Amino acid sequence: MTPSLRIEPLVLPSSTDSPEAKDFVEFSELSDALILETWGNLDLAAPREARLESWRDDDYKQLQFYFVRVDGRMVARSSIGLPQAENLHAALVRVDVLNEFAGSNIGQMLLLHVEEIAARLGRTTLQSYTEHAASFDPHGPGTLKPATGVGGVPADSRGVKFALAAAITPWNRSPNSAPWIFPCRMELDALERKARPIAGNRYDLLAWTDRCPDEYVDQLAVVMSRMSTDTPAAELHFDPQVWDAARVRHLEDEWKQSGLESLVSVARHQPSGELAAYSVLQHSGSKPWVAVQEDTLVAGPHRGNRLGVLVKILNLRRLEAERPSVERILTFNAAENEHVLAINVALGFRPAGYSGEWQHRG
Repeated sequence: MTPSLRIEPLVLPSSTDSPEAKDFVEFSELSDALILETWGNLDLAAPREARLESWRDDDYKQLQFYFVRVDGRMVARSSIGLPQAENLHAALVRVDVLNEFAGSNIGQMLLLHVEEIAARLGRTTLQSYTEHAASFDPHGPGTLKPATGVGGVPADSRGVKFALAAAITPWNRSPNSAPWIFPCRMELDALERKARPIAGNRYDLLAWTDRCPDEYVDQLAVVMSRMSTDTPAAELHFDPQVWDAARVRHLEDEWKQSGLESLVSVARHQPSGELAAYSVLQHSGSKPWVAVQEDTLVAGPHRGNRLGVLVKILNLRRLEAERPSVERILTFNAAENEHVLAINVALGFRPAGYSGEWQHRG
């Protein structure tokens, strides 16, 4: 790497088509190129409008992005995410370099830069992740295992080697990303027939698009807060998230402004009136072939009633009826979360790749 190379900050424009959007557009193109190098497709690429909206600072997060050019071409990027409501000790850092510039020390330069920013801001815990297409056996030789012993990533991967050399350790868990092609209605019917008697008549299934009805928003905030306490995190250190109606509305507004359509299904416990489970499935008109299965959670007191299956099936049927262009659905699932993983497998999900999560606590 020549001494003339420098790290430049990305300044977010007012819109994707504004005169000052040139760097953002190039940065977005670089992001797409990096996704293609890893996955071989753009299923996981967010539309530019969605990136711009989700990358803006708000009451819950601050984000900083940087890039490096070689001969005028943007070839590497870094980012640092700074939670603002909780986890004030932590920073989510990411460094990516195009394959053709591997070994140029650009990655080390970018990592040192974001580490210095984190230290200056008092963020003592660094977290990151690496992504790996499913071209390896996560249970076979040459696989780096987390402390949980569940899952694995290829030890000879460039990203894994970079993380180990940078001492961003230990590696903790491996969620999987999986494509799902719509099964026939009979398969969903069979799963529902098995699940419904277990739930019995104690639960109502409800659904909405984009915005939670006012009568349920406070309860939805309660169950959404459980995502930070009731799901496996291996050895990653997270503070519990505090959700209220305002935070739910903020997230809904961000989704909508990002061009995402959000299908939400919930299970309501009749005796208490509380929401016992929820699931979110998202779709963008700019990517009509793919949808993303986001959070699904069953509150602890209501587990064992097959509610996870029921809320997912409800959303999948809605998607099938309303968005027939969708060919596959993507999701991420912690490998040690055996219950949710079993639901996904029963629904037809299959691994397309894995991600390793990394943490360094100063």
